[in-house]
Amino acid sequence: MQDLVTKIAAKLLEKKRVLATAESCTGGWIAQQLTDVAGSSEWFDSGCVTYSNKSKQRLLGVSTESLESCGAVSEEVVTEMAEGVLSSAEVSISVATSGVAGPGGGSVEKPVGTVWFAWAEQGKATRTEKKQFSGDRESVRKQAVKYALEGILKNLSD
Repeated sequence: MQDLVTKIAAKLLEKKRVLATAESCTGGWIAQQLTDVAGSSEWFDSGCVTYSNKSKQRLLGVSTESLESCGAVSEEVVTEMAEGVLSSAEVSISVATSGVAGPGGGSVEKPVGTVWFAWAEQGKATRTEKKQFSGDRESVRKQAVKYALEGILKNLSD
């Protein structure tokens, strides 16, 4: 993943952009990958791990209505997470994740391996995607981190 992060860093520096993360199921792993690169403080501002619904509301401004009607693992909530950290961290680009990493916690509608992603950028519409990953908890989380990073690079390349 370091090659991917190096490409992200180059694009962020080139475009003079700064990134922040809002993570639930990935537990800070995206931020950890980003900060593994020396000099990341030039283009990475902060990471917010909001595992509980209360922290999503308190730190990112996620609405009670979205959490109650759609659940934490939803397009609505992940969008609010990405836009919330974009606003509160005063950065130019953000990524957010919320999902069911397992081994429990899944349902018929949201089976284990379901992860929602959102990429927000100042002046652009927030982009969201839902992915279904397979494997154990660590595998689901690792795939989600990689996919989130790939999405950042895609946003920066558009």
